[in-house]
Amino acid sequence: MLQRFCLWKWLAVGIAIATILAGCLAQNDEDCKLARTGPPATIVPIDEESQNGTVLVDNMLIKGIAGGPDPSIELSLKDNVDYWVILDPISQRLYLNSTGRILDRDPPMSIQSIVVQVQCVNKKVGTIINHEVRIVVRDRNDNSPQFQQQRYHVAVNELTPVGTTIFTGFSGNNGATDIDDGPNGQIEYVIRYNPNDKTSNRTFDIPLTLSGAVVLRERLNYEEKTRYFVIVQANDRAQNLNERRTSTTTLTVDVLDGDDLGPMFLPCVLVNNTRDCRPLTYQVSLPELTDPVSPLDFLQVLYVLKQIYCLTKSFRNSICSNLNVFFTGTPEDYPQYFHMNLTTAVLTLLKPINRDLHQKFDLVIKAEQDNGHPLPAFANLHIEVLDENNQKPYFTRSMYEGFILESSPVGTTISDNQNLTSPLQIVVLDNDVEETRDPQLHLFLNDYSMFFTVTQSGITRYLTLLQPVDREVQQLYTFSMTASDGVQESVPVTVNILVIDANDNSPTFSNISYNVKIYTDMRPGEGVIKLTAVDADEGPNGQIVYEILAGDQGDFIINDRTGLITIAPGVVLSVGQSYALTVKASDSAPPAQRRSSITTVYVEVLPPNNQSPPRFPQLMYSLEVSEAMRIGAILLNLQAFDREGDPIRYLIQNGDPQQVFNLSQSSGLLALGRPLDRESTDRYILIVTASDGRPDGTSTATVNIVVTDVNDNGPVFDMFLPKNLSVQEEEANAFVGQVRATDPDAGVNGQVHYSLANFNHLFRITSNGSIYTAVKLNREVRDYYELTVEATDRAVDPRRSTLTLAIKVLDIDDNSPVFTNASYTVCVPENLPPGTVFLQLEAKDVDLGSDVNYRIRTQEALQYFALNKYTGELSLLKSLDYESFSDTEATFTFLVEAFDSKGTMPPGLATVTVRVKDMNDYSPVFSKKLYRGMVAPDAVKGTIITTVSAEDHDPPGTPASRVRYKVDVVQFPYSASIFDVDENSGRVVTRVNLNEEPSTVFKLVVIAYDDGDPVKFNTTTVEIAVLQPSVIPRFTQDEYRPPPVSESAPKGTVVTVVTAAALNQTIVYSIVSGNEEDVFAINNRTGVISVKKSLDYESVKSYDLRVQADSLQVVRSNLRVPSKSNTAKVFIEVKDENDHVPVFTKKLYIGGVSEDAKMFSSVLKVKADDKDTGNYSAMQYRLIIPPIKDGKEGFVIEAYTGLIKTAMLFKNMRRSYFKFQVIATDNYGKGLNSKAEVLVSVVNQLDMQVIVSNVPPTLVEQNKDQLIGILERYVQDQIPGATVVVESIGARRFGDGYSEEDYTKSDLMVYAIDPQTNRAIMRNELFKFLDGKLLDINKEFQPYLGQGGRILEIRTPDVVANVKKQAQAVGYTEGALLALAVIIILCCMPAILIVMVSYRQRQAECAKTARIQMALPAGKPATTAANNLYEELGDSTMRGYAQQEQQQLLRPSLLRPEELSMESGIDPGQEYYGQDYYSYEHGYELPQYGSRRRLLSPSGMYDEYGEVVVENDGGYCYSPHGSTAEEWARKKRIKLIVDPEYETSSTGEDSAPDSSQRNRLNNPNIQNNINGNIYIAQNGSVVRTRRVCLGNNLKVTSPVRLGKQFKKLDKLAVTHEENVPLNTLSKGPSSSDKMNTRPCSVSFASSTIGAENIGTKPGGSKMKSTEEQESVVDNEDVKEPLESHSEHTQSDEEELWMGPWNNLHIPMTKL
Repeated sequence: MLQRFCLWKWLAVGIAIATILAGCLAQNDEDCKLARTGPPATIVPIDEESQNGTVLVDNMLIKGIAGGPDPSIELSLKDNVDYWVILDPISQRLYLNSTGRILDRDPPMSIQSIVVQVQCVNKKVGTIINHEVRIVVRDRNDNSPQFQQQRYHVAVNELTPVGTTIFTGFSGNNGATDIDDGPNGQIEYVIRYNPNDKTSNRTFDIPLTLSGAVVLRERLNYEEKTRYFVIVQANDRAQNLNERRTSTTTLTVDVLDGDDLGPMFLPCVLVNNTRDCRPLTYQVSLPELTDPVSPLDFLQVLYVLKQIYCLTKSFRNSICSNLNVFFTGTPEDYPQYFHMNLTTAVLTLLKPINRDLHQKFDLVIKAEQDNGHPLPAFANLHIEVLDENNQKPYFTRSMYEGFILESSPVGTTISDNQNLTSPLQIVVLDNDVEETRDPQLHLFLNDYSMFFTVTQSGITRYLTLLQPVDREVQQLYTFSMTASDGVQESVPVTVNILVIDANDNSPTFSNISYNVKIYTDMRPGEGVIKLTAVDADEGPNGQIVYEILAGDQGDFIINDRTGLITIAPGVVLSVGQSYALTVKASDSAPPAQRRSSITTVYVEVLPPNNQSPPRFPQLMYSLEVSEAMRIGAILLNLQAFDREGDPIRYLIQNGDPQQVFNLSQSSGLLALGRPLDRESTDRYILIVTASDGRPDGTSTATVNIVVTDVNDNGPVFDMFLPKNLSVQEEEANAFVGQVRATDPDAGVNGQVHYSLANFNHLFRITSNGSIYTAVKLNREVRDYYELTVEATDRAVDPRRSTLTLAIKVLDIDDNSPVFTNASYTVCVPENLPPGTVFLQLEAKDVDLGSDVNYRIRTQEALQYFALNKYTGELSLLKSLDYESFSDTEATFTFLVEAFDSKGTMPPGLATVTVRVKDMNDYSPVFSKKLYRGMVAPDAVKGTIITTVSAEDHDPPGTPASRVRYKVDVVQFPYSASIFDVDENSGRVVTRVNLNEEPSTVFKLVVIAYDDGDPVKFNTTTVEIAVLQPSVIPRFTQDEYRPPPVSESAPKGTVVTVVTAAALNQTIVYSIVSGNEEDVFAINNRTGVISVKKSLDYESVKSYDLRVQADSLQVVRSNLRVPSKSNTAKVFIEVKDENDHVPVFTKKLYIGGVSEDAKMFSSVLKVKADDKDTGNYSAMQYRLIIPPIKDGKEGFVIEAYTGLIKTAMLFKNMRRSYFKFQVIATDNYGKGLNSKAEVLVSVVNQLDMQVIVSNVPPTLVEQNKDQLIGILERYVQDQIPGATVVVESIGARRFGDGYSEEDYTKSDLMVYAIDPQTNRAIMRNELFKFLDGKLLDINKEFQPYLGQGGRILEIRTPDVVANVKKQAQAVGYTEGALLALAVIIILCCMPAILIVMVSYRQRQAECAKTARIQMALPAGKPATTAANNLYEELGDSTMRGYAQQEQQQLLRPSLLRPEELSMESGIDPGQEYYGQDYYSYEHGYELPQYGSRRRLLSPSGMYDEYGEVVVENDGGYCYSPHGSTAEEWARKKRIKLIVDPEYETSSTGEDSAPDSSQRNRLNNPNIQNNINGNIYIAQNGSVVRTRRVCLGNNLKVTSPVRLGKQFKKLDKLAVTHEENVPLNTLSKGPSSSDKMNTRPCSVSFASSTIGAENIGTKPGGSKMKSTEEQESVVDNEDVKEPLESHSEHTQSDEEELWMGPWNNLHIPMTKL
């Protein structure tokens, strides 16, 4: 056994050794093989130009060990050409060997790959294995594309169409090449921006980038640009865009000229990407009724129309085709007003334009070349005829307030009230336009134009919504609005739009669910948890109502307003109970819009815990605190409740690291400890603990404090945005730059609004701070602006900050050279030598870098004049000859132009008018060589002595032909000092008052000269002789003042005689002044002055004549010698006579008088004028009135004032009128007279309208006449001759009943009288006449009412408005009564028909009932406590019955309760019918017809007959009969008692019968004065019924029926007509809602006294129906709920019609 074990042991050892040896041999065989799978060759990439030593292969993964003391393999490299690879055999790593060289894939080296062999020798076995390593050299983008040429060139005609390929020179090898490989060597071409040629990249394009073909993208214009330098970039297509290499070249494109341009109107604004000008409209404003002016003057207004030029290629060669100009337009009669020179385009106004006929002219002007290639150009000329009084538009209100619902869709119109019932009307007017017409104004909003827009036309505009608004984001939008008429802008108005809340937010709980633990010892009413939901809406939409939907099991209730869940009353909690309360929070919006959310409250009931921690009333507190809250302010009371009453300690556990808040440890009051800053921290979440000191006696609550914002930060501009901006001129709405301001405040306090503090008419800023040009800027006017931008927040008291921006206006070539004068006029003397410079022209081009050159445009002028191209000097080419011109004026007019040689704008034009000056060829020639004159030695200064005259034969009208005179002061200086000559007339006069010696002769030399060039003159001599005083007459008086001459003096009447004397001289008299109208004549020999023409005092009141006396000798020599002595003054006064009759100011005076006018009230005032003076113009007035009824005068007049007053009362005389005459007599009634008609119409306020204006009454009173005149004119447009009369002027009345007064406004009450009808115009017509022209009237009222004064409305007078309201109310009442009467008639007609049909059937039924009654058995008699039931009830209606009959009526057998009818007393549902016995007496009148009643059939309550019994106390009681259970019957008894509180019936009258009827009673002890109100008590319920007071002639219901009524009351318990407190009834439906036919109305009278049947007393008074009876339920000690049988539905068979009973004399007892 041991040997066998040893054998097996050695066998195992041998096997192990053999295995090890086999493994070693196998390992030696694996050496030199690759340890990886895959292809045998190792392929690796490397980038060209890689650094020396770059690892090519990190590990060859060859099996075996190449290093160490016992290597198994040996590694080496083979085929390593140029030794690019180095091998590290130990690590089997290959490296790049590029020492002193660069591995370059590109030519010339072109090394694209390197292949080497790694040879492995297995030293153990001796085998050799070669491993190939292929190194792929990857291309790097290290070479840029190279163009084959430095420059490329192409020529293109300007007429080449857009889209044409103009250059293909980059194709093939002509373009750029790149020696890189792959995408790095592929070339694509693009055009780059050339800063030196900014339009080249826009004009040309290379759409196919690989081909490089250049395509034309915009039209070429040789006239604008002749050469383009296009920068073409060639780039390779390396995958990494950042590694792409590029190179550029320049393609020069020369534009070849083409004949493509015709005329164009200036200024020309090119259409984008075209050479065409935009449609041009010239705007010209021309005031209406402008007088026609000369073409030159009017050309200055329309000067731009002359800027029509031929811009073609020939223009650059100074050759331009002639132009023809045509024009047409609307309206059709425009040729009557305008004329255009078809060559010069000068537009001339022919006659004034009336704006009432034409408000505008639209003309189309056409200009074309006359070279056979017209190429016409068109322009529009809009001529606006302006109102003579041009004014700004204005809004009727200074501020508008609108409302919009936040859920309103886009397009909704803004409303003017919160009810959204009417749109917000924005009325904007322009006084230049009739107020009834649309002023065609443009309204624009300065902000929020993305939210709102305004309608574009109409007098009344409306704001509409452009995009939805959200109240929770922004509630108020405030912006300003401006109206523009194209010329002027209105004052901006403020618009406030308030966003009204819509219920678009649901209430939200803070948690999805809540967990609460309560204890079994908690009492009812103790709080469990207080839930709080938040709703972002406002008003009812944000008022939250809480309710528990499920899970409360009746143990919890929730306060619907506070969300506090408490334990329900009477609830006992048990340990282990758990609840899942589903609580719903709903807002208070209308049900259709209501939103809600729910949460779940999990409640767990635990055993009583005497160590329970304090409990906060709420787990979550939320409050908002203003950041401006003062330190120390109490924010919240966090007092907790501890059921054990232990002291509580409060701490802020978390959420207040800066200790901003202080929490009182004992009281739990949370106060502010440090200032708040919302911008740093806007919310605090405090974790507050309340602890009673025990380890587990701590509870927590969360206080969520939101810090609200105050406006304590102003907007701050972003200073990193550029402040130095630039904008190109002549671009409207061009972007200038942007500012940005931020405000860290919240809400409106942080909303930034931008505005411009200056230059807001040139720039505008949007709500995002972007600045644009508002108009086209003109650099030439101003090239630099410092624009102040103001940023304000939208708080009530906003904060603002400003930023100043520097804006530079960049220049463009937009101006043509402009001459300093539009026209030059120069006078050139004839025969001036050639080469003479006679005018210096100057033109300026306000563009920068301009070079102005000059040339003459008119070809004809080139033969006469030369213009220096550079200096502008205009000179003569040849002499001018004045006589060669055929025109009156020798003038030559031609055009010159100035152009910018470096610019592209057309040249500027000026007109040069050369007037050839005629040289002075002739001198003036006097008509005489010697002139003689005489003068008095004492002649006064200015005395005319003689007249000299000279003529000039130069051409008339020329300055050389004009002759003027002067004295030669050299030859006779003394004569020149005392005599002078008039420069123009040649009169020789005295320069001073003379005092010379008689017989002296003076010589005076007079020079006559012209205005020619040179001035030529001639002379003459005047001899002046001084006369002797003896030959000069002398007047006896210096002044004559004759008596006044009557204006009625006939011709020839002598006024006075003047007398003069002279020595040995015959005197001749003459009037030399004051008699210009030749009114007086003078006898030249006698000096008698007489009347020559009729005098008129009213025209001329006095005359001042100057008479002169001369000697006959002097007169004969045709000379006059004025002096101090031979002249005298005559003062003639004209005496007034009564030669004019009075003239009334009107032929017909129209006035009115109100119906309620008092005696001697003023009506109107008449006035007559008299041209005479003094007493002759003093008037006395009297009336001639036709006879009036009763001898009344009607009216009186104040004799001297003309005031007409009333002399009677005019009550109820509206629409009457009085016509009479008024006579005015001058001279206080003693002179001439005239008469006028007077019309007085009687009116009242039904004829008047009240004109309400916004100015005080005093101002209206001051301008009353002017205002009434304006109103009267508008009324007369409709009714000729109508008169507007003022009734009163007072303060504006408003409010309910017009009881309030506003003295800042006024009420002007007026009416108008039609002279055709002699009555007042209807009030409605007067309203139409005035209201339709209200805008025009306001325009005319404005000068009298002041700025802003206007009529607000025209309304009805106060009294009329109140009467209309009352009349309308009366109308409604009458209509209601009429409708009610119709309904009653329609309802009664079928009732009458049915009664007639059922009459016979009713008679048969009554007969049958009577037969059955005869067979009835006798019943029990009633007790004797009272004679009968009626006596007990205090009723006397049984006075006709005997005692036995009364007992018979109270038999038990008569009281079957289920056959009771509440009103009629008849139950048609029973098989038998019975009637009570009534013994009708004569004279009693019963109703003819019964009423339809719905009968009740109660069942289940009384199944047996009953009876009325007397209790032991003497009272009556109804008890069921036949029951076996006496106890049950006793419970069901109804006690009948008398109500002692009331002594009278419901009508207030004594219900006792009169004495005659009382005597008819069988028993005198009957209680006949007991009130009809009784109490019926059953099981503690008390029912009070009140019966109607019946007349003595009516019977009432029998006691049997009365008993049935009581049984029915016991069944129903309540009545219909009595108001019963809710807490006394059962929860079932009320009787008033469910009863079919008033089942609760108890009747104590026969059913024949229905609601529609009224009994009549002998006196004629009507009685109340049984419908008016009432019953009341006394709810004291009610122990059983009342029962209602209102659900019982009656069939048609249970209805009964009761016909007339007056013929039924049968006993009526119930079976």
